[in-house]
Amino acid sequence: MSLTRLVLLSSLVMMSSAAYAADYTITIKDHKFTPAELEVPADKAFSILVKNEDASPEEFESHDLKREKIIKGNSEATIKIGALKPGTYKFFGEFHEKTAQGKIVAK
Repeated sequence: MSLTRLVLLSSLVMMSSAAYAADYTITIKDHKFTPAELEVPADKAFSILVKNEDASPEEFESHDLKREKIIKGNSEATIKIGALKPGTYKFFGEFHEKTAQGKIVAK
C-alpha cells in the first residue's frame, strides 16, 4: 500500500471515529446518575455515552425519550437521541429506581 493511500485511510478512520463520539457523558456510580440533570440544545440530535462504574448492571430507561438500554457493570453504551422540543425529559435506572434518577432539559 502506498504512503498516500495509508495516510488517506488513516484520516478516514480518524474522521469516522470522531463522527461517532458521544456529545455528552453520564456516569452511573453508587446507583446514581452524574450529572443528574443534563442540559442540551433543543431541536438538535445528540448522543449520550452512559458509563456504568458499578459492578452490577443498570438499565437506562426513559418513557419520555422512548429509550431503554441495559449497561452491564463496569462497561458503557452510547444512546442516540433525536432532536428534542424544548422541555424536560426524565430518565431513571430501572434496577435502582429509588436512587438512579435524572433528567434532560432541552432549551
